[in-house]
Amino acid sequence: MSVRAFSKSLKELRVHMSQNSPASRGLRDFIVKSYPGLKDANPGLPILIREASGVESRIIARFELGQERKIVVDNLSANDVEKKFNALVSEAK
Repeated sequence: MSVRAFSKSLKELRVHMSQNSPASRGLRDFIVKSYPGLKDANPGLPILIREASGVESRIIARFELGQERKIVVDNLSANDVEKKFNALVSEAK
């Protein structure tokens, strides 16, 4: 993943995933690989990671004016999660 600083209109990222569900494997792999670079490039951006058994794998982005966008990434590979993640954060203007 090419790590970059995100637009200032992106205010928060929330990640929900299961610790052990096969459906969350791609998201877990993506987070393990990408989180350090994302935080280095965006130190002031809150990135909240929530693990709970049996939850739907999803990434939620909060933008200016309280607008939120959610993507569901159940059963996707880490590469597919990365593509959907990049499309989500690209919505920030």
